[in-house]
Amino acid sequence: MTTDFDAIFKAYDIRGTVPDQFDADGARAIGGAFARFAAADGASSIVVGHDMRPEGEEFSAAFGDGATEHGIDVIDVGLCATDMMYFASGRLEMPGAVFTASHNPAGYNGIKMCLAGAAPIGSESGLDLIKQMAMAGPDPAGVTGSRTTADILPGYVEHVHSFVDRAALKPLTVVADTANGMGGLVVPAVFDGLPFELDHMYPDLDGTFPNHPADPIQPENQKDLMARVLDLGADVGLAFDGDADRVFLVDETARAISGSLTTALVARSILEKNPGSTVLYNLICSKTVPEVIAEGGGTAVRTRVGHSFIKQVMAETGAIFGGEHSGHYYFRNNYRADSGLIAALVILEAMSNNAAGLADLVSSLDRYAASGEINTTVPDAAAVIDRVAEAYADATQDRMDGLTVDLGDWWFNLRPSNTEPLLRLNLEAADDVEVAKRIDEVRALFV
Repeated sequence: MTTDFDAIFKAYDIRGTVPDQFDADGARAIGGAFARFAAADGASSIVVGHDMRPEGEEFSAAFGDGATEHGIDVIDVGLCATDMMYFASGRLEMPGAVFTASHNPAGYNGIKMCLAGAAPIGSESGLDLIKQMAMAGPDPAGVTGSRTTADILPGYVEHVHSFVDRAALKPLTVVADTANGMGGLVVPAVFDGLPFELDHMYPDLDGTFPNHPADPIQPENQKDLMARVLDLGADVGLAFDGDADRVFLVDETARAISGSLTTALVARSILEKNPGSTVLYNLICSKTVPEVIAEGGGTAVRTRVGHSFIKQVMAETGAIFGGEHSGHYYFRNNYRADSGLIAALVILEAMSNNAAGLADLVSSLDRYAASGEINTTVPDAAAVIDRVAEAYADATQDRMDGLTVDLGDWWFNLRPSNTEPLLRLNLEAADDVEVAKRIDEVRALFV
């Protein structure tokens, strides 16, 4: 076994390079550990799937072998997007695991896992224990679990469609760049039978990503989509990441729509149908988001960054929707899990009700300028954060997640990386000139 468990176990999932950090033997060991962890939570069956990366089927099968030898039944759903696995976990009420490295480049693989009902598993809610059990080696149950297969795609498509009024949808030209990721499976299935003209870019499932990385948060990976939207005169472009749980939008002028503005758009649409609901947003989202929630009559609740935190607060508050600047959108009726496709359909429904187009829908939300996430290598992140906090001692501050400083007409958040000596700076101000000025001001305090 060459698996380096210390390297691949992250805060929210498992991810590493193949085969030097992660191999099939490691997948089998983790499958056995996950089975024991799930059994302790009362489960007798788990659902397992994989994305299109070259070793996905082999690793998924090895994981299943590890689970069955520990007495757990395995339902193998084969090729699936991450939000398909969450759907299966929620619908079948059993823990789930999908082999994926999300937006990471070729050469990586990993696992996203959840408990029954798509309940999150993070380092503090079981992932560390699973790691310890995997490293300790197998502890067979003496009874071998069964292996069956299931096709969950039709049920998933029906579920995604349930979030919109299909009769309200109007003919629109949609370009979808699935970047040879799992969107190649789910996007055409969801769009089939809807009144949209779908132009599908890079639909072939290919985990070597021959066209461009499946990481749409990077602007350079949206260039092909932008050009295609303009060439076709399309109404909207949709960029999906490798496991198709995130989506980024491009409007009809080929302008990229941030995750914050997408969150605001979805929140506004959902609040029109569900007035008075609670909506979550993470603390690096634009101030536009809580403003739009309040304007829609909703209750805005701010959260830490990360799916496990958002899902926990959704459960505590009964929030109907939550959004992250990184392109993750969570829905209460989706087992509190995230889905890029559900978010895309909600926005397409809003566009269907607004003849002026997506750019017009976004125009009233485009209120501030943002830095994007700026990563800086520092020798001691905690010391830098304390120094910055002291420099802005007279401003409103909190330590919900890193350091957030609000000075009224501009604000910023500094968060340390979980795995690297990096500080992540997100800053928002009135315009680009002010943003540039304030970035220099804050980063001058790093040294």
